[in-house]
Order: sequence, then structure tokens, then C-alpha cells
Amino acid sequence: MAEPEGRWSPGRTETDADEFRPVLEIVQPARQRRLTVLLRLLLLIPHFIVLFVLHIAAFFTVIVGWFAALALGRLPDPVFRFLSGVLGYDMRVSASDMLLIDRYPPFALTPPADYPARIEVRPTPLNRLAVLFRVFLMIPAAIVQSLAVYGWWALAFVWWLITLVLGRMPRPLFEATTATLRYRMRFTAYVMMLTPAYPKGLFGDDAFAGATRAPHPGARPLVLSSAAKWLVVLFLVLGLAGHVTSSVTASTTDDTPATRLLGP
Repeated sequence: MAEPEGRWSPGRTETDADEFRPVLEIVQPARQRRLTVLLRLLLLIPHFIVLFVLHIAAFFTVIVGWFAALALGRLPDPVFRFLSGVLGYDMRVSASDMLLIDRYPPFALTPPADYPARIEVRPTPLNRLAVLFRVFLMIPAAIVQSLAVYGWWALAFVWWLITLVLGRMPRPLFEATTATLRYRMRFTAYVMMLTPAYPKGLFGDDAFAGATRAPHPGARPLVLSSAAKWLVVLFLVLGLAGHVTSSVTASTTDDTPATRLLGP
């Protein structure tokens, strides 16, 4: 596999040292091949197998990285490179299975320079106290990303059907899906200690809507239309409804045997 795409920044600057957040940039295709849309999940099965193995390796690497970060105040260079490579691979496969791109992901930790989905992460010093309590600090963001992602997949068949019929994903849906995937990427980067920045930006980068330059070199702000923002809200609502329904169903199932034992 090629060298991972995550790289060391040349140094902290006044503008982005503490504000830089991991970047996910996706170029929307003008059209998508209907045949690849139709068979998308089947075509990605080999990547799902590779990701399963990579996630196991990443789990143990994160544990090693956690102890190293506590001692050093940063991730060791090899740990950072591997985890950023896994994150990038995950995002390219996810961008494909969420119908954001039509180009097949490469079997490499680093994509070709012209690949339409890329991430950027910059290793910076980590707060040891935040590393120590990372598993607790990440809970609010974990809930948000779980609701958004679960909500998107709740209507995945609808998004798939729309893309299949039109031969493309409508722009508002593309924006909302990109924002959802970017938030998951930032959450994962935070969990992996690839960044000290807490996940933000689920509703886009409105603060930079009128800016002539991106908030960070090489990144374009993700500005969501009103329709896209409402779609993100829909994802969250569907995710919440799905989790509540699952909890109620599980609770009812657990209570039924006990009720039968007690009798009328």
C-alpha cells in the first residue's frame, strides 16, 4: 500500500494552529453511471472486507497511540501516518457507498492526486488531560454523528433510487450527505487522536459563506443551502426516531418473558 495521505504540517501558524479542523473535500460528479449506482454495494464488498481488517488494526493502534500521547503530548509519526491512512481509506469507501462519487476507490492508503474525495489532517500537540478523558469527552459528538448517519441510512433506499433515476445526486442532498460524512470523519479523527479539535460543522461553514478564501489553505468551505440544512435536520430526526424505536422494541422484548412467567 502507498504512503498515507496525512502529513506533518510545516508548523503552527497564527491563523490555523488551534482552529484547523480535519478537511473532507469531495468533488461532485456531473453524472453518475446508473449501472455502478445500481450495483454500488456489491461492487464495494472487497473494500468492506479490507476495511474490516484495517479497523481491527486501527483499534489496537489507537490504544498504543493513547499511551504514547499521554507520555509525549502527541501521536508518534508512524502511528499518525497509519491512522490517517485508515481514516482516508474509510472516507473514500464511505463517499462511494453514500453515492457522493462515482469513481471506484483504490486499494491504497493514499489515493491518486486527482481522486474526487480526499481528507487532510495535521498532527498538532495534544492536551494530555483531553487525551486521558477522550472516551468521555467524545460522547456528545458520538450521539450527534450516530443520529445523523443513522438517519441518512434510514432513507438510503430513497437516496439510491433518486440517484439511479436521475443519474446524479441532487445538489441539496449532495451537500447534506457530504456534511454528514464530514462530521463523522471529524468525529473519528478526534477519537483516533489525529486532531485536538472537537467535531463541528454538521450544518456547514456559514461563517465563511462570503469569504474569498478558504478558512485553511487547500480547503473550500462547505456552505449548505437551506434545503440541505433541512435535510440534515431530517437525518437527525430520523436517527432519533430510529434509536427510540429500537430501544422501545428491545425493552418490550426483554419484558415479555418476565410477564409470561408472572402470569395474569
